[in-house]
Amino acid sequence: MIDAAAIRKDFPILEREVNGKPLVYLDSAATTQKPNQVIDAISEYYRTINANVHRGAYLLADEATTAYESARAKVARFVNAAAPSEVVFTRGTTGALNLVAYGWGLDRLEPGNRILLTKMEHHSNIVPWQLVAKRTGAELVYLDIDEAYNVDLSALDDLVDDRLAIVSVSGMSNVTGTIGPVRELVDAAHSVGAIAVVDGAQAVPHLPTDVQAMGADFVAFSSHKMLGPTGIGVLWGKRERLEEMEPLEGGGEMITDVGLYDSKWAPSPHKFEAGTPPIAEAVGFGAAVDYLSALGMEDVRRHEIEIASYALERLGDVPDLRIFGPTDVAKRGGAISFELADIHAHDLATILDEEQGVAVRAGHHCAKPLMRHFDVPATARASFYVYNVPSDVDALVAGLLKARDVFGLT
Repeated sequence: MIDAAAIRKDFPILEREVNGKPLVYLDSAATTQKPNQVIDAISEYYRTINANVHRGAYLLADEATTAYESARAKVARFVNAAAPSEVVFTRGTTGALNLVAYGWGLDRLEPGNRILLTKMEHHSNIVPWQLVAKRTGAELVYLDIDEAYNVDLSALDDLVDDRLAIVSVSGMSNVTGTIGPVRELVDAAHSVGAIAVVDGAQAVPHLPTDVQAMGADFVAFSSHKMLGPTGIGVLWGKRERLEEMEPLEGGGEMITDVGLYDSKWAPSPHKFEAGTPPIAEAVGFGAAVDYLSALGMEDVRRHEIEIASYALERLGDVPDLRIFGPTDVAKRGGAISFELADIHAHDLATILDEEQGVAVRAGHHCAKPLMRHFDVPATARASFYVYNVPSDVDALVAGLLKARDVFGLT
């Protein structure tokens, strides 16, 4: 098992105080904190080998290129890609999903085609498809959420036919923590020749991930949700799918030849990485992958089950608290959304911060359709990662009980 108390020593920000209290960081679904190993890797890159990649015929450029491509190889191994060339660096999950929507969908979707999503999706896995659907005449259809906060597959057979072109699903909800039915939806898509896309922003940082076993055509995820820096993410794609796609951006680096009226693209993944890439960020991303690999993703998952189990148990001690998400920890991640009586989520988050130094998210979590499904304007959300310990949960519960006192809920 992971020793979270020891791990915390690698994260300097966790030594901070907030409003006179030790920081209790419970917003890892939004972004994770960074260990010294990642911070140092980025700093060392800038101090010693900062140069542009792929084009310089001097030592620094060669070293920078090696560092950049080494990070790609590390990410490929982390998700068991067949080759590093299947890993496209993007600006994040949002950029990766937009790349699929426009680079693959815009050229292939036609009026009458269907794009199948679920109501638990993040806006990043809804809005790009809306934009492409409007431009192509394709139809958006959705799977509902059942009373146990899982994706309801009862209507799946009615939606899977020769009109289906794309299925795109979250591997893990950032609101309810629900683990998505990825394999079922991938198989359904492929049964009628559709492609399958996975929003792995929450799943890849928290679950052992094997993209080849998953079977999807594309998987998108972000560095900053798995201990790495912001500004970089990944679109993993099957080689044949990447070769079928047109680049979304044009410019330097992504070509083999440029004429006045036509150009030839570089092979994947470089044809999707126009301009100077996020080199330092890639180096930091590689260091984050090293850190998680050393912990072992099976143990990362075990720790999440353990801390989520403790949190769900302790939160049960808070009267008037409603939790949005599965109670079975085997079917969920560590993001726990809740509401406390009629206290607005933003007021609740403010009290937690001011009284206990507890940082939680408050709002619609970029999932407004899901909020409407629950008939709530917003929720508060506590989300956990490898550095969280039981005392963090205790501080959260103490803050919620304090909020009840403040609002006279006795």
